Amino acid sequence: MGNPHADMNAPARERIHPTAIVDADARLAPDVEVGPYALIGPYVEIGSGSRIGSHTVITGHTRIGAGCVISQFASVGEAPQDKKYGGEPTRLEIGDNNTIREFATLNRGTVQGGSITRIGDGNWIMAYVHVAHDCLIGSRTIFANNAQLAGHVQIDDDAVLGGFTLVHQFVRIGAHSITGLGTVVLQDVPPYLKASGNPARPFGINNEGLRRRGFTPAALAALKRAYRTLYRSGLTLDEARRELSGQIASAPELAPLLDFVAAEGRGIIR
Repeated sequence: MGNPHADMNAPARERIHPTAIVDADARLAPDVEVGPYALIGPYVEIGSGSRIGSHTVITGHTRIGAGCVISQFASVGEAPQDKKYGGEPTRLEIGDNNTIREFATLNRGTVQGGSITRIGDGNWIMAYVHVAHDCLIGSRTIFANNAQLAGHVQIDDDAVLGGFTLVHQFVRIGAHSITGLGTVVLQDVPPYLKASGNPARPFGINNEGLRRRGFTPAALAALKRAYRTLYRSGLTLDEARRELSGQIASAPELAPLLDFVAAEGRGIIR
């Protein structure tokens, strides 16, 4: 995440609307724009070139990187919706070049979950999305309208959540995967997959997304073979892992998939 401007205690006042309330202890880079009736609390840091929309509330120990755009009525850095939370100074950290649209709600972490909610760089978070406490989100993800994350969820790089996707607490969604409209995710979704339904089921690999991101025909063929091994071969999960281990030598793209299915968690969708 890029560092905010060194002299953040003296933002250019003409860029802050006169109806906005910015605490004197907030640290804003001089070129940050703040719209009408926005509210920014004392522990907030906002990096260069970021724009804060009207009526947005940013509170708590929240750090926002450079080049972010937060649209009107978003709530960023509010206390977690967790009964265990006792007012501790937990954090929300947001990287560079993120877009956060209207009415999105992003909560800071809890002590029990590591004290931080973290969002990487270049993410596109659409209207009414909820990111709960202690979530860890990578970079270049897309969350369509009304996607909802419970606490402690991990979303890896380049994943796409379809509109109204609901993700259970402690679930992990792997890199380059995609969920369909209204998907309910109760178990981990491995990398590269398409998932849909309630509960979520696998529907092949994310061909179009992978092709757009530069995966070669050979890599796509290897991933399709791995998918068949994992989901269509009739093998147990342990047997499928062993088979995938033998395929990695000729297809290094399979390493993230094998690591994912070998890790402990809520179990993968099957």
